[in-house]
Formats: sequence, structure tokens, C-alpha cells
Amino acid sequence: MHTGFGIFLSPLHDPRTDPHINIERDLSLVELADALNLDECWFGEHHSLGWPLVGAPETMIAAAAHRTSQIVLANGVVTVPFHHPFHIATRALMLDHLTRGRYILGLGPGATPNDAYMLGIPMEELKPRTRQAIPTIIELLGGDRRVTESTGWYDLVEARMQLPPYTKDGIRLAVSSVGSPNGPELAAEHGMSLLSFGAAPPGWPSADLAQQWRIAEDTAAKKGTVVDRADWRIAIPMHIAETREQAYRDAESGFDRWMFNYWGDAVGSPVTRGISPRADMEQAVRDKRAIIGSVDDAIEAIVELKTRTGGFGTFLAYAMNWAPWDATRRSYELLASQVAPAFTGTTRRGLESIDWSQNWRARTRDHAAEPATTSAR
Repeated sequence: MHTGFGIFLSPLHDPRTDPHINIERDLSLVELADALNLDECWFGEHHSLGWPLVGAPETMIAAAAHRTSQIVLANGVVTVPFHHPFHIATRALMLDHLTRGRYILGLGPGATPNDAYMLGIPMEELKPRTRQAIPTIIELLGGDRRVTESTGWYDLVEARMQLPPYTKDGIRLAVSSVGSPNGPELAAEHGMSLLSFGAAPPGWPSADLAQQWRIAEDTAAKKGTVVDRADWRIAIPMHIAETREQAYRDAESGFDRWMFNYWGDAVGSPVTRGISPRADMEQAVRDKRAIIGSVDDAIEAIVELKTRTGGFGTFLAYAMNWAPWDATRRSYELLASQVAPAFTGTTRRGLESIDWSQNWRARTRDHAAEPATTSAR
């Protein structure tokens, strides 16, 4: 199975650093990803906790669309209960046009209690509202009928989009999963692709990715639909460098702040310090909550991930911004130029050409060394 590569941007930034600079760097990173021929970039939506800066990912996608030429840009994801389905569909159609079809609408219930609290939405309502709204969003995006619907949180009266999709086959749709059956079930039920956050955050139970896909397959069998591993995306935190030691040096300070200021102080996860920041990073790698190391380490980790899950379509490097800016850019350059080819096969012909050249020279030498023979009269 072909493996695509991309970036998932929450985006997370240490709140001690200037937010304007960080937003510009995020857009620069998308430009870099486009130049590196990475396949996709996903933008998260968050409204609190200090580290995740972007509450309006659609504006970032619109800005990135005019700075890039080929990379697919995606909502990762729209927090459905926070938005009227009519507005979700309206913005998605506009982005489909602005990107000329380089767009995926990702949908999900959200998982941040602070955000829901500020909007007066009980946490227990997030998943039911998402389930309720997704069929309506799908109809508004690609259907022909006018929708009239009254719920406890939104109303529609003869609603229909006046802008047709740019993409002839319709906007691509995805749904997120952080571990519960909800995401895989929705993906299978509505023919959406699945976006899995493949590494559990600090203090959370480990993610059973193989089980997520089994749920999707079981649901598809019950609903009479089809799911395809090629449409499955998995996001894992990653930082790589020329050597494992360099990668750990790059990321040590930022990883420590991310783990204890973001997950500990802001989120409130039950995280405890180990004997050193380096030890904490090494434990995260052993627990498969992060990929930190050399190119070979990254290739080995992705091979293991493919084996553990049974295979997936796209690997997304979850951008944590642990390292300084130059080292961060270098990490993505290595991902695109040296890690991805191990799975995409783009370097195969060049390497085969060298093998052929060596074999050809050996055959030529052997032929030249053969003794001359004369024919008897």
C-alpha cells in the first residue's frame, strides 16, 4: 500500500513566544511542506489552553491556499457542536473553490472541556450533536434538496447552498478519532475517511489503533458500506535530525515545556517528571507516544506502526514545535527527502540504476577476461 506523508498542525506553540511570529511560521511551514512535495497539511481548531493558537482554521487554510500550489489543505477538524451546520457547509464550499479542490473537510466533536464550557455546551452533548449534524452537513454540501430541520441547538428552514462544489465528485470528508469508537463508527457509517491521533497524550491510556480500524470494518459490514485503509490517516508527534543524539538535543527543552506546562498545567493531565527531560523523551518513544531520532529511527518507527495497525494510507507528522525553528524545518526536510522515499519508492529507480551499472561493469570485466578461442580447420 502506498503511504502518503503530511503534517498535522494544531498548531501548538509555547505561549511565552510571540503569537504573531508563530502564526507566520506556521504558514511558512505549509509553504515548505508544499515545496517538499508532502501530500497534506491539516489545521486544528482550539479556543483555549494557551498553546494551540488557531480558533479559525479556515482562515489559515485560505491564506495557505494562496501560498501553495499542490499540497492538500484540511480542517483537522471543525468542532461540529460549536458551529451551525449551515456555516460549516458554507465555509467548506468556499475553501473548495479557493484551493481549487485541494481541500478536505474534517469533522469531529472536540475534546477540550474549556472550549465547551466557554460556549455553554455540556461535554456529554458534543458527540450526540456531532452525530446529529453530520448527515445534514453532507446533504448541504452535495445534496439537491432544501433542508428543513429543527433540533435542540440549530434550525434550518428550506436551506440549500447557492454555491456548487468546485470538486466534481464532491468535497472529501474525514472524521477524527482520539480513541473512542465514535470516530471509526461515524467514518464507516457515512463513507468518510478516518483521522486517528495515533499517540496518546501524556497521562492518557495508550491508543489501540488496530482496534479503531476493526470498529470501522465491523460498522461498515453492519451498515453495508465500505472502508478503505488507503483513506486512513494517523498523526504521531515527530522530531528527527541527522543523528538520534542531535534530535534529542534539539527537542529536549521544548518537549519538557510541552509535557509539563501544556499537558500538566494547562490541560491538567496526570503527568509526573522522570529523572530528566531526556529520560522523559526516551520513555515517550518507548511507549510509542512520539518519534524522536534519526532518519533510520523514523523509518523503523513507521514500519512498526504499519505492522501494528495492519496498514494505513497517510502518515502525518504531528507538529509540536519542540525544537528551534531551524531544527524544525530541517526535521521536515529529512522527513520528505529521506524518510518518505523508503515508503513511496521515489528513490528506487536511481538506486536500481547504480546496481545495474555495477553489474554491467562486472559483466564487461568478466567478458574481457575470457581467453580468446580459435576455430580449428
